[in-house]
Amino acid sequence: MNDELDIDVMLQRFQDRAAAVKKRNLPPVGGEERRLFIEQAQQDYLDYAIIGDAKGSLIDGILRLEIDLRGENKES
Repeated sequence: MNDELDIDVMLQRFQDRAAAVKKRNLPPVGGEERRLFIEQAQQDYLDYAIIGDAKGSLIDGILRLEIDLRGENKES
């Protein structure tokens, strides 16, 4: 498994997906469908961005993603 998974490449794909969601065009829908589309795009962006910002490691076949959710004012 170590030879098959490039964690940095995987995390880059999530960063790319987050960026793609930001660029996603709004389809010609209105009303409730528009609201649902926007909400889904916001959720997709958040999910992809969080994982894309992770620090990953693969130790003994276990993939670990460390995600710091403390924001800009991080304390060590």
